[in-house]
Amino acid sequence: MPTTENDYVLGTHDEEISRLGLQHNAWRAHTFAAWQSAGIQRGQTWLDVGCGPGFASLDLAEAVGPEGHVIAVDKSDRFLETLRARSRDRTIGNITSHGIDLESGEFPAVRADRAWCRWVLCFVNNPREVLSKIAASLNPGGALVLHEYFDYGTWRASPACPELDEYVAAVMTSWRDTGGDPDIALRLPAWLGEVGLEIQHARPIVDAPEPNTLLWAWLRAFIYVGRERLVEFGFLFRSRADAIWQAFEAFESMPAARMLTPGMFEIVAHRRV
Repeated sequence: MPTTENDYVLGTHDEEISRLGLQHNAWRAHTFAAWQSAGIQRGQTWLDVGCGPGFASLDLAEAVGPEGHVIAVDKSDRFLETLRARSRDRTIGNITSHGIDLESGEFPAVRADRAWCRWVLCFVNNPREVLSKIAASLNPGGALVLHEYFDYGTWRASPACPELDEYVAAVMTSWRDTGGDPDIALRLPAWLGEVGLEIQHARPIVDAPEPNTLLWAWLRAFIYVGRERLVEFGFLFRSRADAIWQAFEAFESMPAARMLTPGMFEIVAHRRV
Protein backbone atom coordinates (compact mmCIF):
# COMPACT_ATOMS: atom_id res chain seq x y z
CA MET A 1 0.00 0.00 0.00
CA PRO A 2 1.47 3.42 -0.85
CA THR A 3 2.27 5.71 2.05
CA THR A 4 0.35 8.81 1.02
CA GLU A 5 -2.32 10.91 2.69
CA ASN A 6 -4.80 9.59 0.12
CA ASP A 7 -4.33 5.97 1.09
CA TYR A 8 -6.41 6.51 4.24
CA VAL A 9 -9.77 4.88 3.57
CA LEU A 10 -11.64 8.17 3.98
CA GLY A 11 -8.79 10.62 3.40
CA THR A 12 -7.45 13.33 5.71
CA HIS A 13 -9.49 16.36 4.60
CA ASP A 14 -11.45 18.67 6.91
CA GLU A 15 -14.70 16.76 6.49
CA GLU A 16 -12.99 13.55 7.54
CA ILE A 17 -11.38 15.21 10.56
CA SER A 18 -14.83 16.38 11.64
CA ARG A 19 -16.19 12.86 11.12
CA LEU A 20 -13.41 11.41 13.23
CA GLY A 21 -14.27 13.87 15.99
CA LEU A 22 -17.88 12.70 15.87
CA GLN A 23 -16.70 9.09 15.90
CA HIS A 24 -14.55 9.66 18.98
CA ASN A 25 -17.41 11.33 20.82
CA ALA A 26 -19.76 8.48 19.90
CA TRP A 27 -17.34 5.89 21.32
CA ARG A 28 -16.02 7.98 24.19
CA ALA A 29 -17.89 6.13 26.95
CA HIS A 30 -16.63 2.75 25.69
CA THR A 31 -13.13 4.22 25.30
CA PHE A 32 -12.91 5.55 28.84
CA ALA A 33 -14.30 2.27 30.21
CA ALA A 34 -11.54 0.38 28.38
CA TRP A 35 -8.85 2.71 29.70
CA GLN A 36 -10.18 2.28 33.22
CA SER A 37 -10.08 -1.50 32.79
CA ALA A 38 -6.38 -1.09 31.97
CA GLY A 39 -5.79 0.94 35.14
CA ILE A 40 -5.24 4.42 33.73
CA GLN A 41 -3.60 6.71 36.29
CA ARG A 42 -2.00 10.11 36.50
CA GLY A 43 1.71 10.09 35.78
CA GLN A 44 1.62 7.20 33.31
CA THR A 45 3.10 7.19 29.82
CA TRP A 46 0.63 6.12 27.11
CA LEU A 47 1.38 5.24 23.48
CA ASP A 48 -1.45 6.15 21.08
CA VAL A 49 -0.89 4.03 17.97
CA GLY A 50 -2.51 5.40 14.82
CA CYS A 51 -3.67 8.51 16.66
CA GLY A 52 -5.22 10.28 13.65
CA PRO A 53 -6.08 13.93 14.46
CA GLY A 54 -5.51 13.10 18.12
CA PHE A 55 -8.92 13.20 19.77
CA ALA A 56 -8.01 10.25 22.00
CA SER A 57 -4.49 11.60 22.56
CA LEU A 58 -5.91 14.82 24.00
CA ASP A 59 -8.21 12.90 26.35
CA LEU A 60 -5.33 10.68 27.43
CA ALA A 61 -3.09 13.70 28.06
CA GLU A 62 -5.67 15.19 30.39
CA ALA A 63 -6.27 11.85 32.13
CA VAL A 64 -2.58 11.20 32.92
CA GLY A 65 -2.03 14.82 33.92
CA PRO A 66 0.97 17.09 33.32
CA GLU A 67 3.22 14.63 35.15
CA GLY A 68 2.24 11.96 32.60
CA HIS A 69 3.06 11.70 28.91
CA VAL A 70 1.35 10.68 25.68
CA ILE A 71 3.30 9.50 22.64
CA ALA A 72 1.10 9.89 19.56
CA VAL A 73 2.02 8.01 16.38
CA ASP A 74 0.50 8.43 12.92
CA LYS A 75 1.74 8.61 9.34
CA SER A 76 -0.43 11.58 8.30
CA ASP A 77 1.33 14.93 8.59
CA ARG A 78 -2.03 16.66 8.28
CA PHE A 79 -3.53 14.68 11.15
CA LEU A 80 -0.48 15.30 13.34
CA GLU A 81 -0.54 19.03 12.64
CA THR A 82 -4.21 19.06 13.66
CA LEU A 83 -3.23 17.38 16.93
CA ARG A 84 -0.43 19.89 17.54
CA ALA A 85 -2.74 22.83 16.85
CA ARG A 86 -5.41 21.51 19.20
CA SER A 87 -2.77 20.87 21.86
CA ARG A 88 -1.60 24.48 21.60
CA ASP A 89 -5.17 25.79 21.72
CA ARG A 90 -5.84 23.81 24.91
CA THR A 91 -2.37 24.50 26.38
CA ILE A 92 -1.69 20.77 26.65
CA GLY A 93 2.06 20.22 26.71
CA ASN A 94 2.51 16.55 27.54
CA ILE A 95 2.00 15.05 24.05
CA THR A 96 4.88 14.07 21.77
CA SER A 97 3.92 13.23 18.19
CA HIS A 98 5.80 11.04 15.71
CA GLY A 99 5.16 10.87 11.95
CA ILE A 100 5.66 7.15 11.36
CA ASP A 101 4.22 4.76 8.78
CA LEU A 102 3.41 1.53 10.59
CA GLU A 103 3.23 -0.30 7.25
CA SER A 104 6.94 0.25 6.66
CA GLY A 105 7.95 -1.38 9.93
CA GLU A 106 9.07 1.86 11.60
CA PHE A 107 8.30 2.38 15.27
CA PRO A 108 9.46 4.95 17.83
CA ALA A 109 12.08 3.84 20.34
CA VAL A 110 9.89 4.44 23.38
CA ARG A 111 8.84 2.71 26.59
CA ALA A 112 5.27 3.06 27.76
CA ASP A 113 3.13 1.98 30.68
CA ARG A 114 0.09 1.57 28.48
CA ALA A 115 -0.72 1.53 24.76
CA TRP A 116 -3.98 2.36 23.02
CA CYS A 117 -4.79 1.04 19.54
CA ARG A 118 -8.23 1.45 17.96
CA TRP A 119 -9.16 0.46 14.40
CA VAL A 120 -5.56 0.34 13.20
CA LEU A 121 -4.69 -3.34 12.90
CA CYS A 122 -7.70 -3.90 10.62
CA PHE A 123 -6.13 -1.60 8.02
CA VAL A 124 -2.44 -2.50 7.94
CA ASN A 125 -0.85 -5.19 5.81
CA ASN A 126 1.37 -6.44 8.64
CA PRO A 127 -0.88 -6.50 11.74
CA ARG A 128 1.04 -9.15 13.66
CA GLU A 129 4.31 -7.29 13.14
CA VAL A 130 2.74 -4.04 14.33
CA LEU A 131 1.29 -5.84 17.34
CA SER A 132 4.71 -7.26 18.17
CA LYS A 133 6.30 -3.80 18.04
CA ILE A 134 3.62 -2.36 20.30
CA ALA A 135 4.17 -5.19 22.79
CA ALA A 136 7.92 -4.56 22.76
CA SER A 137 7.35 -0.87 23.57
CA LEU A 138 5.57 -1.72 26.84
CA ASN A 139 7.29 -1.80 30.19
CA PRO A 140 7.04 -5.16 32.02
CA GLY A 141 3.56 -5.33 33.49
CA GLY A 142 2.36 -2.67 31.06
CA ALA A 143 -0.93 -3.06 29.21
CA LEU A 144 -2.22 -2.80 25.67
CA VAL A 145 -5.82 -1.70 25.12
CA LEU A 146 -7.33 -2.78 21.79
CA HIS A 147 -10.59 -1.95 20.03
CA GLU A 148 -10.81 -3.89 16.76
CA TYR A 149 -13.67 -5.39 14.74
CA PHE A 150 -14.42 -9.10 15.01
CA ASP A 151 -17.42 -9.10 12.63
CA TYR A 152 -17.88 -5.98 10.55
CA GLY A 153 -20.85 -7.61 8.88
CA THR A 154 -22.97 -7.24 12.02
CA TRP A 155 -23.59 -3.69 10.81
CA ARG A 156 -27.18 -4.24 9.77
CA ALA A 157 -30.44 -2.31 9.62
CA SER A 158 -33.71 -3.11 11.32
CA PRO A 159 -36.00 -3.21 9.40
CA ALA A 160 -33.70 -4.68 6.76
CA CYS A 161 -32.14 -2.29 4.24
CA PRO A 162 -30.48 -4.16 1.35
CA GLU A 163 -28.68 -1.00 0.24
CA LEU A 164 -26.96 -0.73 3.61
CA ASP A 165 -25.88 -4.37 3.27
CA GLU A 166 -24.49 -3.49 -0.15
CA TYR A 167 -22.56 -0.55 1.28
CA VAL A 168 -21.08 -2.61 4.14
CA ALA A 169 -20.00 -5.32 1.68
CA ALA A 170 -18.27 -2.70 -0.50
CA VAL A 171 -16.44 -1.28 2.52
CA MET A 172 -15.20 -4.74 3.51
CA THR A 173 -14.08 -5.45 -0.05
CA SER A 174 -12.16 -2.16 -0.19
CA TRP A 175 -10.29 -2.96 3.04
CA ARG A 176 -9.37 -6.46 1.91
CA ASP A 177 -8.29 -5.18 -1.50
CA THR A 178 -5.70 -2.94 0.17
CA GLY A 179 -4.43 -5.64 2.53
CA GLY A 180 -6.68 -4.99 5.53
CA ASP A 181 -8.97 -7.35 7.43
CA PRO A 182 -12.33 -6.04 8.71
CA ASP A 183 -12.58 -9.01 11.10
CA ILE A 184 -8.99 -8.81 12.38
CA ALA A 185 -9.95 -9.20 16.06
CA LEU A 186 -10.61 -12.92 15.57
CA ARG A 187 -6.87 -13.37 15.05
CA LEU A 188 -5.67 -11.24 17.94
CA PRO A 189 -5.93 -13.57 20.98
CA ALA A 190 -3.46 -16.09 19.52
CA TRP A 191 -1.08 -13.36 18.39
CA LEU A 192 -1.13 -11.62 21.76
CA GLY A 193 0.14 -14.77 23.46
CA GLU A 194 2.86 -15.16 20.84
CA VAL A 195 4.20 -11.61 21.42
CA GLY A 196 4.33 -11.98 25.19
CA LEU A 197 1.02 -10.47 26.25
CA GLU A 198 -1.62 -12.10 28.45
CA ILE A 199 -5.29 -11.17 28.09
CA GLN A 200 -6.75 -9.84 31.33
CA HIS A 201 -10.05 -8.53 30.02
CA ALA A 202 -12.09 -9.10 26.88
CA ARG A 203 -15.64 -8.29 25.81
CA PRO A 204 -17.61 -7.90 22.59
CA ILE A 205 -19.30 -4.58 21.90
CA VAL A 206 -22.38 -4.35 19.68
CA ASP A 207 -24.83 -1.51 20.15
CA ALA A 208 -28.26 -0.89 18.61
CA PRO A 209 -28.59 2.88 18.16
CA GLU A 210 -31.69 4.68 16.97
CA PRO A 211 -31.80 7.94 14.95
CA ASN A 212 -30.75 11.17 16.67
CA THR A 213 -28.10 9.45 18.80
CA LEU A 214 -24.32 9.88 18.56
CA LEU A 215 -23.72 6.30 17.45
CA TRP A 216 -26.32 6.67 14.70
CA ALA A 217 -24.72 9.95 13.61
CA TRP A 218 -21.33 8.20 13.46
CA LEU A 219 -22.63 5.45 11.17
CA ARG A 220 -24.58 7.97 9.09
CA ALA A 221 -21.48 10.12 8.57
CA PHE A 222 -19.44 7.07 7.58
CA ILE A 223 -21.95 6.26 4.86
CA TYR A 224 -22.15 9.86 3.66
CA VAL A 225 -18.38 10.37 3.44
CA GLY A 226 -17.35 6.80 2.69
CA ARG A 227 -19.52 6.26 -0.38
CA GLU A 228 -17.67 9.06 -2.17
CA ARG A 229 -14.34 7.39 -1.55
CA LEU A 230 -15.71 4.04 -2.68
CA VAL A 231 -16.80 5.64 -5.95
CA GLU A 232 -13.42 7.37 -6.32
CA PHE A 233 -11.52 4.09 -5.99
CA GLY A 234 -13.91 1.99 -8.06
CA PHE A 235 -15.67 -0.06 -5.38
CA LEU A 236 -19.08 1.48 -6.12
CA PHE A 237 -20.65 2.94 -9.24
CA ARG A 238 -21.95 6.49 -8.83
CA SER A 239 -25.50 5.33 -9.48
CA ARG A 240 -25.28 2.76 -6.68
CA ALA A 241 -23.72 5.25 -4.23
CA ASP A 242 -26.61 7.64 -4.85
CA ALA A 243 -29.17 4.85 -4.53
CA ILE A 244 -27.60 3.71 -1.24
CA TRP A 245 -27.83 7.20 0.23
CA GLN A 246 -31.44 7.67 -0.90
CA ALA A 247 -32.41 4.30 0.57
CA PHE A 248 -30.64 5.11 3.83
CA GLU A 249 -32.45 8.43 4.18
CA ALA A 250 -35.77 6.64 3.64
CA PHE A 251 -34.80 3.96 6.15
CA GLU A 252 -33.84 6.37 8.93
CA SER A 253 -37.19 8.14 8.65
CA MET A 254 -38.99 4.94 9.70
CA PRO A 255 -40.43 5.14 13.24
CA ALA A 256 -38.84 1.87 14.40
CA ALA A 257 -35.48 2.26 12.64
CA ARG A 258 -32.44 0.79 14.39
CA MET A 259 -28.95 -0.21 13.35
CA LEU A 260 -26.59 -2.78 14.82
CA THR A 261 -23.04 -1.49 15.02
CA PRO A 262 -20.12 -3.44 13.53
CA GLY A 263 -19.05 -6.09 16.05
CA MET A 264 -16.05 -4.85 18.02
CA PHE A 265 -13.77 -6.73 20.41
CA GLU A 266 -12.32 -4.93 23.42
CA ILE A 267 -9.15 -6.50 24.77
CA VAL A 268 -6.84 -5.47 27.59
CA ALA A 269 -3.63 -7.52 27.60
CA HIS A 270 -0.66 -7.15 29.97
CA ARG A 271 2.97 -7.71 29.16
CA ARG A 272 4.38 -10.57 31.20
CA VAL A 273 6.80 -9.48 33.92
